Amino acid sequence: MTLTPRKKTFLFYTLQIIGWYVAQLTIFFVDDFSSSFRYFYFITGGLVAVIATSLYRIYLKNNIDFEVFDKRSIIRFTIAFFGCCGLYYTLSAFTDIVYDSIWIKNPFELEFIMDHDSFFEVASSTILMVFLWTITYFTIKFIIEGNKNHLKNLELNATLREAQLNTLKGQVNPHFLFNSINNIRGLMLEDVGKSQEMISKLSEMLEYAFAKNTVDAIPLQEELEMVENYIALSKIQMEERLQYVEEIDEEALQIPIPPMIIQLLIENATKHGIANLKEGGTIALKVAKDNENLFINVANTGKLKIAKDSTQLGLKNIRQRLRLLYGQKASFSLQEIEGKVVASIKIPLE
Repeated sequence: MTLTPRKKTFLFYTLQIIGWYVAQLTIFFVDDFSSSFRYFYFITGGLVAVIATSLYRIYLKNNIDFEVFDKRSIIRFTIAFFGCCGLYYTLSAFTDIVYDSIWIKNPFELEFIMDHDSFFEVASSTILMVFLWTITYFTIKFIIEGNKNHLKNLELNATLREAQLNTLKGQVNPHFLFNSINNIRGLMLEDVGKSQEMISKLSEMLEYAFAKNTVDAIPLQEELEMVENYIALSKIQMEERLQYVEEIDEEALQIPIPPMIIQLLIENATKHGIANLKEGGTIALKVAKDNENLFINVANTGKLKIAKDSTQLGLKNIRQRLRLLYGQKASFSLQEIEGKVVASIKIPLE
C-alpha cells in the first residue's frame, strides 16, 4: 500500500506523540513528585520534544536530498541536528522558568533538578535523545521508502511485462495469417473450390484469434476448438496426408492457458513436419494434468530439422510468453524421440 502525503503526516505525528509521551512516563511519574510537577513536566516535556523534532523534520525534508548525500548535505544535516538540540534545550529551560513562576518545588523535586541540572548532563541527554530520534526517524523513513520503491518496481515490471505480452500476442496473428495466405495462394491454381473453403475457414479462425488477442489466458476447451478449425483448414490442402489424433484429460478442459499456444505447436508440426513428408504423417496432441501442472504434448511424424532461413518466430513466441506469464515454473522443449518430433509444455496450476 502506498502512503499518501496526508497519511504520512498523520502517521508521523501519531508516532511522535505516542513515542515522546511514553518516554515521559518513565521520567516524571515518580511517587515523590507532586501532582503539579509530575503533570506539568509530563505535558510540557512531551510538547517540547514534539515541537523541536517536528521542526527538525520539516527542515530535513525541505533542505536535504538523502538520495544525493553530498558535502553540502552533511553540513546542513549537522547544523539541523545541533539546531534541534539547541531548540530542545532552550524550550526545556523556558518551561522550567514557567513552572517556577507558578509553583514551588518540594525538596525531592529540587534535589532531582539539582542532580540533573548541570549543563554537561542536560546537553548530553538532549543530544542523545535527538540522536535516538534521528535514528528512529530515518529507519522508519527508509522502510516506507523501501516499500514504495518496491511497489514502483513491481508496477514497472508489470507494465513492462504487459507491453511485452502485447507485443508477443501481436506477433501471433500476422504469423498465422501469413502462413495461411501462402497456403491459399498455392491452392488457388489447383482447386478454386477448396481455396474458397479455406478462405471461409480462415475468416472464422481470424475472427476468433483477434477476439482473444486482448487476453492472457483462455480455457483449454476454447483453444482446442481453434485447433480443430486449423486442422480442418490444413486437411483441405493436405487431405489424407495429414492425420490428427488427440487424447485430452476432460478434467483439464476449463484450465486457462495462453491463447493460440497449442495452435502454434500444431501449425509448426504441420508446416515443418507433415508438409515436408511425401507420404504425410500424424500429429498427436495429448493434454494431461496432475495436482500441480498441466502437460501439453504435440508429437508429429518426422525428424527435427530447423531450416537455416527459419526465424522460429512461433517457438520463440511460446517460450517468451510462458516465461512472462509463469516465470521459471513453466517449461517448453522441442526434441526428436523415436522418429517423432515432440514439443512439450508444462504450465503450473495456480
